[in-house]
Amino acid sequence: MPTTWAELLDLGDRQPAAGGAVASEPTARRGLLKRLRESISTSRQALGAELSSSLFETLDTAAWEQLEEALIMADVGARTTAEVVGRLEAEVESGKVEGGEAARARLVELLAELAATGRGTIDLRPSPAVVLVVGVNGTGKTTTVGKLARVLVAQDKDVVLGAADTFRAAAADQLETWGQRVGVPTVRADRDGADPAAVAFDAVRVGTEVEADVVLVDTAGRLQNKVGLMDELGKVKRVVEKHGPVDEVLLVLDATTGQNGMQQARVFAEVVDVTGIVLTKLDGTAKGGIVVAVQRALGVPVKLVGLGEGPDDLAPFDPEAFVDALVS
Repeated sequence: MPTTWAELLDLGDRQPAAGGAVASEPTARRGLLKRLRESISTSRQALGAELSSSLFETLDTAAWEQLEEALIMADVGARTTAEVVGRLEAEVESGKVEGGEAARARLVELLAELAATGRGTIDLRPSPAVVLVVGVNGTGKTTTVGKLARVLVAQDKDVVLGAADTFRAAAADQLETWGQRVGVPTVRADRDGADPAAVAFDAVRVGTEVEADVVLVDTAGRLQNKVGLMDELGKVKRVVEKHGPVDEVLLVLDATTGQNGMQQARVFAEVVDVTGIVLTKLDGTAKGGIVVAVQRALGVPVKLVGLGEGPDDLAPFDPEAFVDALVS
């Protein structure tokens, strides 16, 4: 049955038990809003310094310009900024929205509406569900696969990992370490430079044979300007589809890359029909508005966010909580 990522990841903070297995009982989990505030403190401090209470009290020409500049600097994007500020200004001038905290609250609502492109689901077919994870090197792609495996296992899902990044032995080693840590098998090549499509195919075959719930396939960190590598990624998807449909293609983006990440997203979307975005390193950037911009540009939802470097710092994206944490 269709299952939301929020349901899959709403596990509580489950800690590894002795020997590396995932403990079955969750411990108390801090609220997502609190974790968001802590993780995007850099973004919040930078934007909050510009969006002071006095700004919303005056709302004169200079204030509107300052609001526009603050949102653009936060990587919300020029077009989205113009749309948001234009709507807010019109509502204030018409008397529909008052100044002060009412205007700030309405800004949060408008940004959250634009950030809520969609809350995607995955269909956990018993045959099994297949998730391809793509992105350039350095975005935290392999780590994201490992973290996702961790929380799926904690939800009593049977998982198989596919180490289809065959160009870097370190990537396969890293993924296999995650697999050992959470107690799931990792399918990998017996040599560097093996055909990544063949590894991905074998991973899905193994997942089918053992009746796994989910197969997570980690692909090579392909540079978006390398046509041959991007073609190879398309081949991986086509070969995997010989087993059946790919349920999700998750694109991992580094939030600190700003508009460069936007270009990456566009190219990957052209090659493999990206269904969702995982935005990592939100705890290390002053430009958290990229969350809004990338969804508006592609029409593809941000489904997961990385809130830090810990093994449990992966959360479903909540537009309202995120924008509230960013602006407050």
